[in-house]
Amino acid sequence: MAKIIITLLLSLTLFSQTFPATGEEAPTFLKSVKPNPMTHRTEKLSHFRFYWHDTLTGSNPTSITIIPPASNITSNTAFGQVNMIDDPLTEKPEPGSKLLGRAQGFYGLASQEEVGLLMAMNFVFSTGKYSGSTLTVLGRNPVFEKVREMPVVGGSGVFRFARGYVKINTYSSDNKTRNAVVEYNVYVLHF
Repeated sequence: MAKIIITLLLSLTLFSQTFPATGEEAPTFLKSVKPNPMTHRTEKLSHFRFYWHDTLTGSNPTSITIIPPASNITSNTAFGQVNMIDDPLTEKPEPGSKLLGRAQGFYGLASQEEVGLLMAMNFVFSTGKYSGSTLTVLGRNPVFEKVREMPVVGGSGVFRFARGYVKINTYSSDNKTRNAVVEYNVYVLHF
């Protein structure tokens, strides 16, 4: 109870400093909401495992280069290259296994020292109770490390207010085509 009273007093103090009592009305874009409408729901920790298929070759690539690597820098890492992705997420590592959704977003080669990606993508789920829901991942992926970790920064649908992390490791890759299958283990807190 004391916590609620302190929160209300702090909110009123901040509000009165923002909009002094000069007869001005609050802006129309501002609307009061309950301090924390989600507190009565129990948070769940969910673990998902799926496989991300990044295909740069063939007649239907799921990853395309939209910005080529920087030409004025001597680097073996393709520094500056950016790829847009619409990669399938499958239940098993085989390309024909059950489709669970897609990874949509982009990755950029952000390191001159190693193959280090900046990844920004949404996992858009298309099956079961998660159909239509998304998880958003934004982070650094040093590709040649055995296990990598990136944060889950949000979500939508069932995953509204989600937070967590992904642990990833490369299941298979082809140095010639640069096609890869990567195992994703996603740990996410959500309501």
